[in-house]
Amino acid sequence: MSRQIQEERSETAFADFKPPLTRDQAVVEANRCLYCTDAPCVKACPTHIEIPQFIRKIATGNVKGSARTIFESNIFGMSCARVCPVEVLCVGDCVYNEMGVPPIQIGKLQRYATDMAFAEKWEFFQAGPDTGKKVALIGGGPASLACAHELRRAGHATTIFEKRASLGGLNTTGVAPYKMRADKSVEEVEWILGIGGIEVKTGVEVGKDISFADLEKQYDAVFFGAGLGPDSRMSVPGEDLPGVVGAVDWIEKMKLGKVPMTGVKRVVVVGGGNTAIDAVREAIGLVPAESEVVMVYRGQEDRMSGYAHEWKAAKVEGARALWQAIPVAFEGSGKVERVRCQRLDANKKPIAGFELTIDADLVLVAIGQSKLGAMLASLGGIQIESGKVVTDDRGGTGRKGWFAGGDARNGGKEVVNAAAEGKAAALAIHDFLSGGSRG
Repeated sequence: MSRQIQEERSETAFADFKPPLTRDQAVVEANRCLYCTDAPCVKACPTHIEIPQFIRKIATGNVKGSARTIFESNIFGMSCARVCPVEVLCVGDCVYNEMGVPPIQIGKLQRYATDMAFAEKWEFFQAGPDTGKKVALIGGGPASLACAHELRRAGHATTIFEKRASLGGLNTTGVAPYKMRADKSVEEVEWILGIGGIEVKTGVEVGKDISFADLEKQYDAVFFGAGLGPDSRMSVPGEDLPGVVGAVDWIEKMKLGKVPMTGVKRVVVVGGGNTAIDAVREAIGLVPAESEVVMVYRGQEDRMSGYAHEWKAAKVEGARALWQAIPVAFEGSGKVERVRCQRLDANKKPIAGFELTIDADLVLVAIGQSKLGAMLASLGGIQIESGKVVTDDRGGTGRKGWFAGGDARNGGKEVVNAAAEGKAAALAIHDFLSGGSRG
Protein backbone atom coordinates (compact mmCIF):
# COMPACT_ATOMS: atom_id res chain seq x y z
CA MET A 1 0.00 0.00 0.00
CA SER A 2 2.90 2.38 0.70
CA ARG A 3 3.69 2.33 -3.03
CA GLN A 4 0.49 4.29 -3.59
CA ILE A 5 2.01 7.32 -1.84
CA GLN A 6 4.29 9.01 -4.35
CA GLU A 7 7.68 10.27 -3.21
CA GLU A 8 7.39 13.75 -4.77
CA ARG A 9 4.93 15.52 -2.50
CA SER A 10 4.57 19.16 -1.50
CA GLU A 11 4.21 18.13 2.14
CA THR A 12 7.86 17.04 2.33
CA ALA A 13 8.84 20.72 2.48
CA PHE A 14 7.75 20.81 6.13
CA ALA A 15 9.90 19.95 9.13
CA ASP A 16 8.60 18.26 12.27
CA PHE A 17 6.97 20.98 14.41
CA LYS A 18 7.39 18.98 17.65
CA PRO A 19 10.68 17.05 17.43
CA PRO A 20 10.84 13.73 19.32
CA LEU A 21 12.39 13.31 22.73
CA THR A 22 15.73 11.59 23.14
CA ARG A 23 15.98 8.67 25.57
CA ASP A 24 17.45 10.86 28.31
CA GLN A 25 14.85 13.57 27.78
CA ALA A 26 12.06 10.98 27.94
CA VAL A 27 13.34 9.47 31.18
CA VAL A 28 13.76 12.88 32.84
CA GLU A 29 10.27 13.98 31.74
CA ALA A 30 8.70 10.68 32.84
CA ASN A 31 10.21 11.06 36.30
CA ARG A 32 8.47 14.44 36.67
CA CYS A 33 5.06 12.73 36.58
CA LEU A 34 3.21 12.50 39.91
CA TYR A 35 1.48 9.26 38.78
CA CYS A 36 -1.85 10.51 40.05
CA THR A 37 -4.24 7.79 41.24
CA ASP A 38 -7.33 9.63 40.04
CA ALA A 39 -5.55 11.10 37.03
CA PRO A 40 -7.50 13.88 35.26
CA CYS A 41 -5.36 13.34 32.14
CA VAL A 42 -6.85 9.85 31.72
CA LYS A 43 -10.39 11.22 31.96
CA ALA A 44 -9.54 13.88 29.37
CA CYS A 45 -8.42 11.27 26.82
CA PRO A 46 -11.33 9.93 24.73
CA THR A 47 -9.61 6.51 24.59
CA HIS A 48 -8.78 6.63 28.33
CA ILE A 49 -5.18 5.52 28.00
CA GLU A 50 -3.68 4.71 31.41
CA ILE A 51 -1.31 7.66 31.14
CA PRO A 52 0.42 7.47 34.56
CA GLN A 53 1.00 3.76 33.97
CA PHE A 54 2.63 4.15 30.55
CA ILE A 55 4.75 7.05 31.80
CA ARG A 56 5.94 5.10 34.85
CA LYS A 57 7.05 2.28 32.56
CA ILE A 58 9.17 4.71 30.54
CA ALA A 59 10.76 5.93 33.77
CA THR A 60 11.66 2.36 34.75
CA GLY A 61 13.03 1.44 31.33
CA ASN A 62 10.10 -0.76 30.28
CA VAL A 63 9.35 1.01 27.00
CA LYS A 64 7.82 -2.08 25.42
CA GLY A 65 5.36 -2.34 28.30
CA SER A 66 4.66 1.37 27.96
CA ALA A 67 3.81 1.00 24.28
CA ARG A 68 1.56 -1.98 24.98
CA THR A 69 -0.34 0.02 27.60
CA ILE A 70 -0.95 2.76 25.02
CA PHE A 71 -2.00 0.44 22.19
CA GLU A 72 -4.33 -1.59 24.42
CA SER A 73 -6.46 1.53 24.75
CA ASN A 74 -5.76 3.20 21.41
CA ILE A 75 -4.41 1.30 18.42
CA PHE A 76 -3.78 4.72 16.83
CA GLY A 77 -1.46 5.68 19.68
CA MET A 78 1.39 6.53 17.30
CA SER A 79 -0.50 9.05 15.19
CA CYS A 80 -2.46 10.45 18.14
CA ALA A 81 0.86 11.20 19.86
CA ARG A 82 1.53 13.53 16.93
CA VAL A 83 -1.86 14.93 15.95
CA CYS A 84 -3.89 15.06 19.17
CA PRO A 85 -4.59 18.55 20.50
CA VAL A 86 -3.04 17.56 23.83
CA GLU A 87 -3.12 21.19 24.92
CA VAL A 88 -6.90 20.92 25.32
CA LEU A 89 -7.03 17.22 26.28
CA CYS A 90 -4.59 15.29 28.50
CA VAL A 91 -1.88 17.94 28.85
CA GLY A 92 -4.50 20.62 29.37
CA ASP A 93 -5.83 18.67 32.37
CA CYS A 94 -2.46 17.81 33.92
CA VAL A 95 -2.51 18.70 37.63
CA TYR A 96 0.71 20.68 37.21
CA ASN A 97 -1.34 23.36 35.42
CA GLU A 98 -2.98 24.14 38.77
CA MET A 99 0.42 24.54 40.42
CA GLY A 100 1.96 26.98 37.98
CA VAL A 101 4.36 24.27 36.83
CA PRO A 102 4.81 23.21 33.18
CA PRO A 103 2.55 20.20 32.52
CA ILE A 104 3.94 16.77 31.66
CA GLN A 105 4.68 16.43 27.93
CA ILE A 106 2.32 13.48 27.60
CA GLY A 107 2.11 13.57 23.81
CA LYS A 108 5.89 13.54 23.39
CA LEU A 109 6.24 10.68 25.90
CA GLN A 110 3.56 8.73 24.04
CA ARG A 111 5.41 9.36 20.79
CA TYR A 112 8.67 8.16 22.35
CA ALA A 113 7.14 4.80 23.34
CA THR A 114 5.10 4.20 20.19
CA ASP A 115 7.89 5.25 17.84
CA MET A 116 10.17 2.72 19.49
CA ALA A 117 7.49 0.06 19.06
CA PHE A 118 7.40 0.77 15.34
CA ALA A 119 11.17 0.94 15.03
CA GLU A 120 11.63 -2.35 16.88
CA LYS A 121 8.65 -3.96 15.08
CA TRP A 122 7.09 -5.09 18.34
CA GLU A 123 3.90 -7.12 17.89
CA PHE A 124 1.35 -7.01 20.67
CA PHE A 125 -1.85 -8.46 19.22
CA GLN A 126 -3.03 -11.46 17.27
CA ALA A 127 -6.31 -12.47 15.66
CA GLY A 128 -8.67 -14.57 17.73
CA PRO A 129 -10.06 -17.99 16.75
CA ASP A 130 -12.38 -17.77 13.73
CA THR A 131 -15.99 -17.23 14.76
CA GLY A 132 -17.47 -17.66 11.31
CA LYS A 133 -18.98 -14.17 11.48
CA LYS A 134 -18.29 -11.45 8.91
CA VAL A 135 -18.41 -7.67 9.31
CA ALA A 136 -18.33 -5.03 6.56
CA LEU A 137 -16.79 -1.65 7.33
CA ILE A 138 -17.55 1.37 5.16
CA GLY A 139 -14.67 3.84 4.97
CA GLY A 140 -10.97 3.27 5.57
CA GLY A 141 -10.21 5.90 8.19
CA PRO A 142 -9.27 5.55 11.88
CA ALA A 143 -12.79 4.65 13.04
CA SER A 144 -13.11 1.67 10.68
CA LEU A 145 -9.52 0.55 11.17
CA ALA A 146 -9.80 0.66 14.97
CA CYS A 147 -13.09 -1.22 14.73
CA ALA A 148 -11.69 -3.85 12.34
CA HIS A 149 -8.59 -4.42 14.48
CA GLU A 150 -10.65 -5.01 17.62
CA LEU A 151 -13.03 -7.31 15.74
CA ARG A 152 -10.09 -9.39 14.47
CA ARG A 153 -8.86 -9.79 18.05
CA ALA A 154 -12.27 -11.31 18.73
CA GLY A 155 -11.96 -13.62 15.72
CA HIS A 156 -14.49 -12.05 13.37
CA ALA A 157 -13.74 -11.70 9.64
CA THR A 158 -13.65 -8.09 8.47
CA THR A 159 -13.73 -6.33 5.11
CA ILE A 160 -13.02 -2.63 4.73
CA PHE A 161 -14.50 -0.81 1.72
CA GLU A 162 -12.67 2.42 0.83
CA LYS A 163 -13.31 4.52 -2.27
CA ARG A 164 -9.78 5.98 -2.31
CA ALA A 165 -6.64 4.12 -3.32
CA SER A 166 -5.18 4.18 0.19
CA LEU A 167 -6.40 3.84 3.76
CA GLY A 168 -5.94 6.10 6.75
CA GLY A 169 -8.60 8.73 6.15
CA LEU A 170 -7.55 12.23 7.14
CA ASN A 171 -4.42 10.85 8.80
CA THR A 172 -3.24 10.16 5.27
CA THR A 173 -4.95 12.92 3.31
CA GLY A 174 -5.55 15.79 5.74
CA VAL A 175 -3.26 15.97 8.77
CA ALA A 176 -0.90 18.94 8.69
CA PRO A 177 2.47 17.64 7.44
CA TYR A 178 4.38 19.42 10.21
CA LYS A 179 2.54 17.03 12.54
CA MET A 180 2.59 13.85 10.44
CA ARG A 181 3.20 13.05 6.79
CA ALA A 182 1.15 10.73 4.61
CA ASP A 183 3.80 8.01 4.42
CA LYS A 184 3.88 7.80 8.24
CA SER A 185 0.12 7.34 8.26
CA VAL A 186 0.42 4.55 5.70
CA GLU A 187 3.11 2.92 7.84
CA GLU A 188 0.69 2.96 10.76
CA VAL A 189 -2.10 1.48 8.65
CA GLU A 190 0.16 -1.37 7.54
CA TRP A 191 1.14 -1.99 11.18
CA ILE A 192 -2.53 -2.18 12.20
CA LEU A 193 -3.31 -4.52 9.29
CA GLY A 194 -0.42 -6.68 10.46
CA ILE A 195 -2.80 -8.48 12.82
CA GLY A 196 -3.89 -10.39 9.70
CA GLY A 197 -7.27 -11.21 8.27
CA ILE A 198 -8.50 -7.68 7.59
CA GLU A 199 -9.59 -7.72 3.95
CA VAL A 200 -9.24 -4.38 2.19
CA LYS A 201 -11.14 -3.36 -0.94
CA THR A 202 -9.93 0.03 -2.14
CA GLY A 203 -11.43 1.87 -5.09
CA VAL A 204 -14.86 0.61 -4.09
CA GLU A 205 -17.58 3.13 -3.27
CA VAL A 206 -20.42 1.67 -1.24
CA GLY A 207 -23.79 2.78 -2.55
CA LYS A 208 -22.38 2.95 -6.06
CA ASP A 209 -20.14 -0.06 -6.70
CA ILE A 210 -21.88 -2.24 -4.12
CA SER A 211 -25.29 -1.62 -2.59
CA PHE A 212 -26.20 -1.42 1.07
CA ALA A 213 -28.65 -4.26 0.46
CA ASP A 214 -25.85 -6.48 -0.82
CA LEU A 215 -23.76 -5.71 2.26
CA GLU A 216 -26.63 -6.78 4.49
CA LYS A 217 -26.97 -10.05 2.57
CA GLN A 218 -23.26 -10.85 2.58
CA TYR A 219 -22.28 -9.76 6.10
CA ASP A 220 -23.54 -10.35 9.63
CA ALA A 221 -23.02 -6.72 10.69
CA VAL A 222 -22.06 -3.41 9.09
CA PHE A 223 -20.03 -0.53 10.52
CA PHE A 224 -20.43 2.89 8.89
CA GLY A 225 -17.17 4.77 9.37
CA ALA A 226 -17.18 7.10 6.38
CA GLY A 227 -15.63 10.49 7.08
CA LEU A 228 -16.83 13.86 5.91
CA GLY A 229 -17.71 14.83 2.35
CA PRO A 230 -16.52 17.58 -0.01
CA ASP A 231 -15.67 21.13 1.04
CA SER A 232 -18.72 23.33 1.61
CA ARG A 233 -19.25 26.08 -0.94
CA MET A 234 -19.99 29.75 -0.28
CA SER A 235 -22.30 30.33 -3.25
CA VAL A 236 -20.90 33.77 -4.06
CA PRO A 237 -19.94 35.24 -7.46
CA GLY A 238 -16.60 34.09 -8.83
CA GLU A 239 -16.37 30.95 -6.70
CA ASP A 240 -15.67 28.88 -9.81
CA LEU A 241 -12.69 30.99 -10.87
CA PRO A 242 -9.40 29.08 -11.17
CA GLY A 243 -7.46 29.58 -7.97
CA VAL A 244 -10.50 29.39 -5.67
CA VAL A 245 -10.44 25.89 -4.18
CA GLY A 246 -11.71 23.99 -1.19
CA ALA A 247 -9.09 23.84 1.57
CA VAL A 248 -9.57 20.12 2.30
CA ASP A 249 -9.22 19.26 -1.37
CA TRP A 250 -6.08 21.42 -1.66
CA ILE A 251 -4.55 19.89 1.48
CA GLU A 252 -5.13 16.38 0.14
CA LYS A 253 -3.42 17.25 -3.13
CA MET A 254 -0.55 18.83 -1.20
CA LYS A 255 -0.09 15.75 0.99
CA LEU A 256 -0.38 13.13 -1.74
CA GLY A 257 1.30 14.99 -4.62
CA LYS A 258 2.46 18.39 -5.79
CA VAL A 259 0.32 21.53 -5.69
CA PRO A 260 1.26 24.29 -8.17
CA MET A 261 2.56 27.28 -6.21
CA THR A 262 4.59 29.04 -8.90
CA GLY A 263 3.72 32.73 -8.89
CA VAL A 264 1.59 32.45 -5.75
CA LYS A 265 2.52 35.25 -3.37
CA ARG A 266 -0.84 36.27 -1.95
CA VAL A 267 -2.99 33.61 -0.28
CA VAL A 268 -6.38 34.16 1.33
CA VAL A 269 -7.85 31.47 3.56
CA VAL A 270 -11.56 31.76 4.33
CA GLY A 271 -12.69 30.38 7.69
CA GLY A 272 -11.66 30.28 11.32
CA GLY A 273 -11.62 26.61 12.24
CA ASN A 274 -8.74 24.19 12.59
CA THR A 275 -8.73 23.33 8.88
CA ALA A 276 -8.41 27.04 8.08
CA ILE A 277 -5.49 27.43 10.48
CA ASP A 278 -3.78 24.35 9.03
CA ALA A 279 -4.25 25.76 5.52
CA VAL A 280 -2.75 29.09 6.64
CA ARG A 281 0.34 27.45 8.11
CA GLU A 282 0.76 25.15 5.12
CA ALA A 283 0.44 28.04 2.67
CA ILE A 284 3.07 29.99 4.60
CA GLY A 285 5.42 27.03 4.30
CA LEU A 286 5.01 26.76 0.53
CA VAL A 287 5.15 30.40 -0.65
CA PRO A 288 8.20 32.71 -0.85
CA ALA A 289 9.26 34.49 2.34
CA GLU A 290 8.01 37.87 1.14
CA SER A 291 4.52 36.54 0.45
CA GLU A 292 1.37 37.33 2.41
CA VAL A 293 -1.10 34.83 3.86
CA VAL A 294 -4.34 36.25 5.28
CA MET A 295 -7.15 34.45 7.07
CA VAL A 296 -10.58 36.01 6.59
CA TYR A 297 -12.99 35.11 9.38
CA ARG A 298 -16.49 36.34 10.04
CA GLY A 299 -16.09 36.31 13.83
CA GLN A 300 -13.74 37.73 16.41
CA GLU A 301 -10.35 36.31 17.35
CA ASP A 302 -11.35 35.24 20.85
CA ARG A 303 -14.40 33.41 19.49
CA MET A 304 -12.87 31.50 16.60
CA SER A 305 -13.55 27.76 16.56
CA GLY A 306 -9.95 26.86 15.79
CA TYR A 307 -7.62 26.05 18.67
CA ALA A 308 -5.95 29.14 20.16
CA HIS A 309 -2.54 27.44 20.44
CA GLU A 310 -2.61 26.58 16.72
CA TRP A 311 -3.49 30.15 15.75
CA LYS A 312 -0.73 31.44 18.03
CA ALA A 313 1.77 29.28 16.13
CA ALA A 314 0.40 30.56 12.81
CA LYS A 315 0.91 34.17 13.91
CA VAL A 316 4.49 33.42 14.93
CA GLU A 317 5.03 32.07 11.41
CA GLY A 318 3.76 35.30 9.86
CA ALA A 319 0.02 34.85 9.38
CA ARG A 320 -2.36 37.77 9.73
CA ALA A 321 -6.12 37.89 9.87
CA LEU A 322 -9.03 40.04 8.80
CA TRP A 323 -11.61 39.63 11.54
CA GLN A 324 -15.36 40.23 11.23
CA ALA A 325 -15.38 40.00 7.45
CA ILE A 326 -16.81 37.66 4.86
CA PRO A 327 -16.11 37.32 1.12
CA VAL A 328 -18.98 38.49 -1.08
CA ALA A 329 -17.24 37.97 -4.42
CA PHE A 330 -14.08 36.53 -5.96
CA GLU A 331 -12.86 38.63 -8.85
CA GLY A 332 -10.32 38.33 -11.63
CA SER A 333 -9.76 37.93 -15.35
CA GLY A 334 -9.32 34.24 -16.14
CA LYS A 335 -8.26 33.44 -12.58
CA VAL A 336 -8.77 34.82 -9.10
CA GLU A 337 -7.00 38.11 -8.45
CA ARG A 338 -9.03 39.74 -5.69
CA VAL A 339 -11.42 38.92 -2.86
CA ARG A 340 -14.11 41.48 -2.15
CA CYS A 341 -15.14 41.37 1.51
CA GLN A 342 -18.02 42.75 3.56
CA ARG A 343 -17.26 43.94 7.08
CA LEU A 344 -19.50 42.58 9.86
CA ASP A 345 -20.49 43.83 13.29
CA ALA A 346 -20.04 41.87 16.53
CA ASN A 347 -23.25 39.96 15.75
CA LYS A 348 -21.92 38.97 12.30
CA LYS A 349 -24.35 41.32 10.56
CA PRO A 350 -23.19 43.33 7.50
CA ILE A 351 -22.12 46.92 8.19
CA ALA A 352 -23.60 49.01 5.38
CA GLY A 353 -21.01 50.77 3.23
CA PHE A 354 -18.02 48.93 4.72
CA GLU A 355 -16.37 46.79 2.07
CA LEU A 356 -12.73 46.18 1.21
CA THR A 357 -10.75 44.21 -1.35
CA ILE A 358 -7.79 41.89 -0.78
CA ASP A 359 -5.42 40.84 -3.56
CA ALA A 360 -5.11 37.07 -3.95
CA ASP A 361 -3.37 34.55 -6.24
CA LEU A 362 -4.88 31.61 -4.36
CA VAL A 363 -7.99 31.31 -2.19
CA LEU A 364 -8.56 28.33 0.10
CA VAL A 365 -12.14 28.01 1.33
CA ALA A 366 -12.31 26.29 4.73
CA ILE A 367 -15.85 26.80 5.96
CA GLY A 368 -16.69 23.15 6.62
CA GLN A 369 -17.47 19.91 4.84
CA SER A 370 -20.65 18.09 3.96
CA LYS A 371 -21.69 15.21 6.20
CA LEU A 372 -22.25 11.74 4.75
CA GLY A 373 -24.79 10.32 7.14
CA ALA A 374 -27.50 11.08 4.59
CA MET A 375 -26.15 8.13 2.60
CA LEU A 376 -28.00 5.88 5.05
CA ALA A 377 -31.25 7.84 5.05
CA SER A 378 -32.96 5.27 2.84
CA LEU A 379 -32.33 2.48 5.34
CA GLY A 380 -35.22 2.02 7.72
CA GLY A 381 -34.49 2.48 11.41
CA ILE A 382 -31.45 4.72 10.97
CA GLN A 383 -31.99 8.27 12.16
CA ILE A 384 -30.06 11.16 10.62
CA GLU A 385 -29.77 14.56 12.31
CA SER A 386 -27.92 17.44 10.63
CA GLY A 387 -26.22 14.93 8.37
CA LYS A 388 -24.94 12.81 11.28
CA VAL A 389 -25.92 9.23 12.08
CA VAL A 390 -27.67 9.04 15.43
CA THR A 391 -26.38 6.20 17.61
CA ASP A 392 -26.35 5.04 21.19
CA ASP A 393 -23.21 5.35 23.33
CA ARG A 394 -21.67 2.25 21.74
CA GLY A 395 -22.36 3.15 18.13
CA GLY A 396 -25.52 1.10 17.65
CA THR A 397 -28.16 2.50 15.30
CA GLY A 398 -31.85 1.79 15.20
CA ARG A 399 -31.33 -0.80 12.44
CA LYS A 400 -30.40 -4.32 13.48
CA GLY A 401 -26.75 -5.10 12.81
CA TRP A 402 -25.79 -1.55 11.77
CA PHE A 403 -23.30 0.51 13.75
CA ALA A 404 -21.53 3.84 13.14
CA GLY A 405 -18.60 5.86 14.45
CA GLY A 406 -16.13 8.61 13.62
CA ASP A 407 -17.00 11.74 11.67
CA ALA A 408 -20.22 10.22 10.33
CA ARG A 409 -21.44 10.05 13.90
CA ASN A 410 -19.72 12.97 15.66
CA GLY A 411 -19.72 15.48 12.80
CA GLY A 412 -15.96 15.89 12.59
CA LYS A 413 -13.87 15.54 15.74
CA GLU A 414 -10.31 14.34 16.38
CA VAL A 415 -8.56 11.13 15.34
CA VAL A 416 -8.64 10.02 18.97
CA ASN A 417 -12.44 10.33 19.00
CA ALA A 418 -12.69 8.19 15.88
CA ALA A 419 -10.41 5.55 17.40
CA ALA A 420 -12.45 5.51 20.60
CA GLU A 421 -15.77 5.23 18.76
CA GLY A 422 -14.45 2.53 16.42
CA LYS A 423 -13.28 0.38 19.32
CA ALA A 424 -16.51 0.92 21.27
CA ALA A 425 -18.53 -0.11 18.23
CA ALA A 426 -16.38 -3.23 17.78
CA LEU A 427 -17.15 -4.34 21.32
CA ALA A 428 -20.85 -3.69 20.69
CA ILE A 429 -20.71 -5.61 17.40
CA HIS A 430 -19.00 -8.52 19.18
CA ASP A 431 -21.82 -8.61 21.74
CA PHE A 432 -24.34 -8.52 18.91
CA LEU A 433 -22.67 -11.34 17.00
CA SER A 434 -22.41 -13.34 20.19
CA GLY A 435 -26.15 -13.23 20.62
CA GLY A 436 -26.50 -10.05 22.64
CA SER A 437 -28.29 -6.80 21.79
CA ARG A 438 -27.63 -4.64 18.72
CA GLY A 439 -25.31 -2.55 20.85
